[in-house]
Amino acid sequence: MTGVAPLDGAGEGDVTFVGDAAHAKRIGASKARVIVISESLDAGDAASGRALVRVPDAEVAVIALLESFAPAPIRPPAGVHASAVIAADVAVPKDACIGAFVSIGARTRLGARVVMHEGVRVSENCEIGDDCVLHENVVVRERVRFGRRVVLHASAIIGSDGFGYRPAPGGRGLLRVPHLGSVRLDDDVEIGAGTCIDRAKFGETTIGAGTKIDNLCQIGHNVSIGRSCVIAGLTGIAGSAVIGDGCRIGGRVGISDHVRIGRGATIAATAGVMNDVPDGATWGGVPAQDIRLTLRELAAIRKLPEWSRRLRHLLEGDKK
Repeated sequence: MTGVAPLDGAGEGDVTFVGDAAHAKRIGASKARVIVISESLDAGDAASGRALVRVPDAEVAVIALLESFAPAPIRPPAGVHASAVIAADVAVPKDACIGAFVSIGARTRLGARVVMHEGVRVSENCEIGDDCVLHENVVVRERVRFGRRVVLHASAIIGSDGFGYRPAPGGRGLLRVPHLGSVRLDDDVEIGAGTCIDRAKFGETTIGAGTKIDNLCQIGHNVSIGRSCVIAGLTGIAGSAVIGDGCRIGGRVGISDHVRIGRGATIAATAGVMNDVPDGATWGGVPAQDIRLTLRELAAIRKLPEWSRRLRHLLEGDKK
């Protein structure tokens, strides 16, 4: 086999996968000779002449295939690049990889096998755990703490001041609220490119172990996100919101300040969450509510043109 490819784009030398009934119906049009397929699906007559590898969940099984074909990750050479600027009191592990133009502030502690790509900036009093990887132009502000195996993609910014202002007495401008706290990312957290996580006003902004946050998200000050959450791109979470363990949040979701989202909840893409969400609930819409209510409202809205036409017909009939 030469590689892994999607069902419609696979060649005869590729492995492909089928994880749902809709794709199973398209097997006959694929050139792939080897197909990893969920055992609950029926490939029908299209499977003739092909090797089917039946697994409990094709979407999960294909991860191992992709890993076997994936090239080794690109990383700076072991050691410290000559252009890096590192405070004198920072101990750099022998197995660390510190790339060009990296800067690391005083009193920062680095774990074993840390990788910092070109242009990374780590400020003072930070803790970077074992096996963390910081990609190009990441900025880590002062007093931020990482667990082990944290991955930050390009241009992520961790620990900027929170967005806090109050009207000045007499209505003359705005007073800036200092943010004295920090940010903590626990083990196996992954943060997408361009995402910003603000430091707390007091205490910590926290991201729980195993949570994955997509590109271009905004996490406000004092937000607490639980373990193993998945948050899609362009989502914004306002200050002091609390997200429970195992939540799934779609793209371009907006979450109001001080809202609590329960464990295992799902928030549909583009939702605007303004109230607390119960454990295990699925919400959507603006303002967000139980997804079943939102879908009923959308169905009713789509009928409005017909209802309007009928109402106009009735009113015109009455005039006659």
